[in-house]
Amino acid sequence: MKKFRKVLDGLSSSSPGGVASPSCGSAAGTPTAHAPTPQDIHVQETLVSENFQICKTVRHGFPYQPTCLAFDPVQKILAIGSRTGGIRILGRPGVDCYSQHESGAAVLQLQFLINEGALVTACADDTLHLWNLRQRRPAILHSLKFNRERITFCHLPFQSKWLYVGTERGNTHIVNIESFVLSGYVIMWNKAIELATKAHPGPVVHLSDSPKDEGKLLIGFESGTVVQWDLRAKKVDFRIYYDEAIHSVSWHHEGKQFMCSHSDGSLTMWNLRNTARPIQITYPHGKILKDGRKESCKPILKVEYKTSRNSSEPYVIFSGGLSYDKSGGRRPTLTIMHGKAVTVLEMDHPIVEFLVLCDTPYSNEVQDPYAVVVLLEKDFIVVDLTQSNFPIFENPYPMDIHESPVTCTAYFAECPPDIIPILYSIGAKQKKTGYSHKEWPVSGGTWTLGSQTYPEIIVTGHADGTVKFWDASAITLQMLYKLKTSKVFEKPKAGDGRAGELVEEDPYAVQMVSWCPHSRLFCVVGISAHVILYRFSKHDANTQIVSLEVRLQFDSEDVISPSEAENNPCFSDPSSHSPQPPGSPGSGTQDSLPCLKVKNRPVRMPPGYQAELVVQLQWVDGEPPQQITSLDINSAYGLLAFGNCNGLTVVDFLQKTILMCMGTLDLYGAADPYQRLTRSPRKNRQSTSDFCMRGLSHFYSDSKKRIRTSYQSLTELSDNQVSMDMERSKSPTSVPYPSSLHYDPRSMPEPVASLRASHCSPVFYLLDNVKGPGRKLSLPTDLKTDLDHVNGHCTSPTSQPCSVGKPRITGVPEGPRLTRRGPGRPPFRKAQSAACMEISLPVSSHTEESRENSFSRSRSSSVSSIDRDTKESVTTLQFGESYGRKGDALPTACLWVGTSLGVVLLLPISIPTEEEERMEEPITMGPSGTVLMLKGSVLRFAFLDCGGALIQSPYEVWRDPNGPEDPDRPRRRKLVNFSPSSSQEACSDGHLAVVCSEKQAKVILMPTQAVLFTHNITESSFLLRADVVSVCNSVCLACFCANGHIMTLSLPSLRPLMDINYLPLTDLRIARTFVFTNGGQALYLSSPTEIQRLTYSQEMTDNLQDMLGELFTPIETPEAQNKGFLKGFFGGNAQTFDREELFGEAAAGKASRSLAQHIPGPMGLENMKAAAGGVVGDLARARIALDQRGERLGELEERTALMMNSAETFSTHAHQVMLKQKDKKWYQL
Repeated sequence: MKKFRKVLDGLSSSSPGGVASPSCGSAAGTPTAHAPTPQDIHVQETLVSENFQICKTVRHGFPYQPTCLAFDPVQKILAIGSRTGGIRILGRPGVDCYSQHESGAAVLQLQFLINEGALVTACADDTLHLWNLRQRRPAILHSLKFNRERITFCHLPFQSKWLYVGTERGNTHIVNIESFVLSGYVIMWNKAIELATKAHPGPVVHLSDSPKDEGKLLIGFESGTVVQWDLRAKKVDFRIYYDEAIHSVSWHHEGKQFMCSHSDGSLTMWNLRNTARPIQITYPHGKILKDGRKESCKPILKVEYKTSRNSSEPYVIFSGGLSYDKSGGRRPTLTIMHGKAVTVLEMDHPIVEFLVLCDTPYSNEVQDPYAVVVLLEKDFIVVDLTQSNFPIFENPYPMDIHESPVTCTAYFAECPPDIIPILYSIGAKQKKTGYSHKEWPVSGGTWTLGSQTYPEIIVTGHADGTVKFWDASAITLQMLYKLKTSKVFEKPKAGDGRAGELVEEDPYAVQMVSWCPHSRLFCVVGISAHVILYRFSKHDANTQIVSLEVRLQFDSEDVISPSEAENNPCFSDPSSHSPQPPGSPGSGTQDSLPCLKVKNRPVRMPPGYQAELVVQLQWVDGEPPQQITSLDINSAYGLLAFGNCNGLTVVDFLQKTILMCMGTLDLYGAADPYQRLTRSPRKNRQSTSDFCMRGLSHFYSDSKKRIRTSYQSLTELSDNQVSMDMERSKSPTSVPYPSSLHYDPRSMPEPVASLRASHCSPVFYLLDNVKGPGRKLSLPTDLKTDLDHVNGHCTSPTSQPCSVGKPRITGVPEGPRLTRRGPGRPPFRKAQSAACMEISLPVSSHTEESRENSFSRSRSSSVSSIDRDTKESVTTLQFGESYGRKGDALPTACLWVGTSLGVVLLLPISIPTEEEERMEEPITMGPSGTVLMLKGSVLRFAFLDCGGALIQSPYEVWRDPNGPEDPDRPRRRKLVNFSPSSSQEACSDGHLAVVCSEKQAKVILMPTQAVLFTHNITESSFLLRADVVSVCNSVCLACFCANGHIMTLSLPSLRPLMDINYLPLTDLRIARTFVFTNGGQALYLSSPTEIQRLTYSQEMTDNLQDMLGELFTPIETPEAQNKGFLKGFFGGNAQTFDREELFGEAAAGKASRSLAQHIPGPMGLENMKAAAGGVVGDLARARIALDQRGERLGELEERTALMMNSAETFSTHAHQVMLKQKDKKWYQL
């Protein structure tokens, strides 16, 4: 059998057209005698391994799954904790820092050491951490792990070094912030409550010291008990019992009364003079019913009770409390009560926490609140309290990246310098109005523009069809411009037939984008198999959008009968299975419809990007169009190309015509390297219409079981395996399990087995395995029924029927239509490119074989041609100046096509040179018969001159299509062409082509097509992303592998420069959004709401410290207000409170070692100020050294004075003794 395969491979490699061998050698095919060798290409490579280093730079967006909030009123910086253990610290624009707990435990509470440059975090693993904020990248100084108790609440008084920690058992512990060790002073729950009380009071939910007396600690228990503990006397001053559970407590600044919020939606006011009952009970949103009962209300989770200088009425601000009857149809609310005025602010998302910002850090002064920071589950807003209508501040941070789920990303570095100001000026008109006119209150920290900055733009595509342009220069992120692609289409209506049923929630979801910053052409591919071309204009326009419809689908009418297939089992006339142009015979009027309807009337378009052309794929024979998998646009040629698993389409967007529409097999001509297998036409074609275009509403629901970089929703695995298998057999892309994998789901771990058994990947098995003639497959019993169904399906638009299949009989009713939403319905599957794959997460406990299976099996092109399927996707496209044929002497316009079988095709294009002819004469292009091959599906093309410099694609200089015309100077196209023959001197005939696939990379010399260098990048995994980028004034190939490795290879020698295991696991989000760009930068979507940027350049890593903002700035702590003599005499706190005397080791003793474990950090708090980096750190170190030197000099001076005084005293005493004994005789002594 092996010999037979080798014979077939030999036959395929000797086929016409110079087919390349699929081997891993240094040449593709047999080069001629005068073919250049690697020694003939003299490229001075300057990149070395020392130029590369992986480092995370900055994280943008809204913190994913936030849990808590804290604010430093002196430094004016804000911290947000998350469920994944992350901390985001925000200040003025540019001051944005992300830190992560190594444990990954959720952050329960945050406490700033106000104006000290430190932060305490309490995590769900019952660990306290002390963070140093006096450096650009915060670090943990100390940690304290509680072993026997669960942390529920923390409180740190202002200017105190003792932290109060409440636990789930109801106890209160005290931690020294400097040493981060427990004090022996403990307030036990049984001492806090009365001895007669039999029930446990519950966890501690509140701790605060009295504004009137710091020696009094107010402890709130969940059951409704509130206790004031006298820290000096170690006894209870008073106890308060209430029937409803307590959620929060807030003091009046005078310390005479406080307010509690309860689980029944009530607020209670308590006065310290009479604690037997509350002086006031209010239900802010509860009314008294006719029968006298009160409405049941939701809990008030938090209340803030603040006083103001400008008004005698206090502010009462709380979240929740709505009645259950009203809250069903209402959104979460924040209520602001000021006197008799009650304002209810409705929020778009549930409230996580809110803070009231006040001018003073002292709790015993008039608070004078000026803003409310509200942290929502998916948003972050700040409300201005100083204005009566309570407007919100305009958020300077990019917190709305996730406004609609991000479906694709693009990253452009070194953009033209004028593009950002233009986009900003246009986007400024789109901004909302009604914001507060005051400055953003979170204004702490310092940030300066770094020395190494260049224009960078990030483009994000979203599920609702919007595209956002972001200014990413200098590691910041600012919204520039927003484009809504949905405005091009009519809104789908319920009665529009099948076209109205194509999509559910997200018909306009953006699948990929292509942007030329120089010509400002922008192209968007949507999930409904549509392509939209936009041109940029500074002027508004009222134009008609041109719509083209393409029929790029296999038709059942094109299938040859079995008798014809027996005569010619392998191939037939290529025209018989080509995709039909629109309006061709055999296409039904109901089926020849696109997924969406383009507006057929003139549309007014504002300045910015204006739609010019829409190309849509049609439904064919009851089947939806396959998703587009590749796209490229070239403004100089005026051409747009896109492809999917059925074929390739090229559109002339200047003449608004379809230039070419061909099946993938037709692109080979006579140079097909594979022996294509035939299959019978598929049955039950109608049943697949219900599966089309699943929405993205559950896009982020579950990425633990599988990873799939398509743009459809993730659906739950069905429990009914039998019904799922039956339904899957009706899918046009269902395929059997190959016996060559020896795969048995019962031997796999349960999650992987269920995934594989119910969701076999259409890409992997379509590419690698097929039931060949004369080959017996051994399948698991539960999958043999699938094989029988699949044998009756045709999985390729270019395949022919085999003798086993039965001809399709018209008039026979097809299988029952599947319901759109059934519990056993499998997800809609489409055969996609290698960029659309399914991956199972690796499990650490698996064996080596199962870990291999958890990603993918090798899709190497060295597999025998007999094991190949005819289903072949167009995975990448690239326009450029190249040599379409080996004999060409001059470069011409070409289209490079890469497929999922690792084949590279070249299509030369003949374009008229004169502008008048270009708009009238047709463009000619067609397959040249040139074929190159690699392992795995092709991901990326790039072109280098013989000196190793990157050759850019030609482009047209931008001109405003709606600008005023000058009659004296007619407008003409200005093209910039980077021809290979003009971009070099050493090697004037030819250029280098870099081709990278999922498995390997090759550098090819054109026009001889000789492979100069080959590098097998990975065998056990595959690449998700590959880009040729410029780093340190040179170029390299940057790759991101499915196993989490980031690699760089030198060009053109493909020498490995860096290979770092950056990510432990690859998930859906990262695989779908990871992208490289020039300057050694990359980004990916680290969570549904956050973009993580990183650098793989050592130079940028070294300069990163200067680019980040300073979190801490030296600020004098405001002095406390002077109380009047009478107020201080009668109501003030005359007795000073020394916590050190009470909580120190001398007075309280040591705590039990088993209670908590101290984990020291790299440095102590005493060295914290000296550990800061940058200018502030140097100043701090100099100031500390000066203070220490002054202290030492002062001590020396004091010692000298003491010695002088002692000497004088001794001299005086000696003189007095001498005088006393002077006149005495010797016998008197």
